[in-house]
Amino acid sequence: MAQSEQLDDRALVARILEGDRDRFTQLVARYEKRVVNYVYRITHRYEDAHDLAQEIFVKVFLALDRYDPKFQFSTWLFRIAQNSAIDALRKKSISEVPLVRPGDEEEGKEREFADDGVSPYRALSNKQMSAAIEKAVEHLPPDYRELIQLRHYAELSYEEIASMKKLPLGTVKNKLFRARNLLKDQLESYMEPV
Repeated sequence: MAQSEQLDDRALVARILEGDRDRFTQLVARYEKRVVNYVYRITHRYEDAHDLAQEIFVKVFLALDRYDPKFQFSTWLFRIAQNSAIDALRKKSISEVPLVRPGDEEEGKEREFADDGVSPYRALSNKQMSAAIEKAVEHLPPDYRELIQLRHYAELSYEEIASMKKLPLGTVKNKLFRARNLLKDQLESYMEPV
């Protein structure tokens, strides 16, 4: 069989456990960006999210023989990611740090980054929208916030979330519907009229 063949997660795990350890890189490639994004939403530190994602994949590799194929691999992976991110927060007491230049005494002066052709108005608009979304998500009740993060940042399916959270599928859909409505209401209050 060709090395580049596409296997589903369960088949990939089975091959890895049978001794084809090189296939683990396929699992990492499949989930790395989603794990980094998900962990970042919990820690709020981009570099920590990358480092933590690497640690998460090491944990996953070492515990792969304990994965139960009755369940989605992604559910198992993101449960490990969530626990690792929460543990990291507890250990390091991570807090948000503004992007201020070292030695720059002017309050509120942020680093400037090269723009890839996006107009200043569009960049400002995107920044404001992103900040408003982050603020709105942070102000959601914890159970709603977590579901939004799992669905939209970790990109888990409704079924994967239901399995991970041990909730009925209908409950997950209902709570996500309510969470999105709360988010919409909060965003309307954060956004200034143009």
